[in-house]
Amino acid sequence: MTVLKRVSIFVLLGLVLSGCSSSKDWRTASRESAGIAPDPSATNEAVLQVYGADAWGWRGWFAIHTWIAAKRTGDDAYTVFDVIGWRGRNGQPVMRITQDAPDRYWYGEKPRIIKEYRGAGVDRLINAVEQAAHDYPWKATYKVFPGPNSNTFTAWIAKRVPELELNLPLSAIGKSYVE
Repeated sequence: MTVLKRVSIFVLLGLVLSGCSSSKDWRTASRESAGIAPDPSATNEAVLQVYGADAWGWRGWFAIHTWIAAKRTGDDAYTVFDVIGWRGRNGQPVMRITQDAPDRYWYGEKPRIIKEYRGAGVDRLINAVEQAAHDYPWKATYKVFPGPNSNTFTAWIAKRVPELELNLPLSAIGKSYVE
C-alpha cells in the first residue's frame, strides 16, 4: 500500500471518528416543546399524534426515536406514551404513560409528525392505544438492537390498533421486533 493511500485512509478514518463524538451534551440538550401540537387549552377536539425524532448522538445518522401523544376531547393536557431505555438503568420501567408536552425535542432533535388524527372518532382510537400500551409485554426491557426499544413499543401499538394505519419508517430500528 502506498504512503498516499495510507494517509488517505487515516484522514478518512479520522473524519469518520470525529463525527462520532459530539460537542452536544444530553443534559443540556433542548427538551422544549417544538410548537407542533395544538395548544390543548385552546383545542377542544381529540388529537392523536405519532412523533419521530432523530435518535441521540451518532445513532441519529440512521435511526429515529418514536412516541405517541394523545389528548381526548375536552382535555386540557396531553398524555405521552413512550419507552425510554435509560429509565431501566435506574430500576424504573422503560415504558411510561404520563402527562407531558407532546412534541418535545428529543434531546436537541426536532420531532416530526409521522401520523395524526383529530376530531370525531379519535377518542376511540386513544382508548385503544391506551389499552395496547397497558398490554405491552416489555415494560421493563430495553435493547437498542434488535429490540425491544422505543420503536418496538410504537410498532406494538400499531399492530394492536390497526385502525391507526401506522407504518413506521425504515429508520425506526426495532419496529420489526414485534412482527
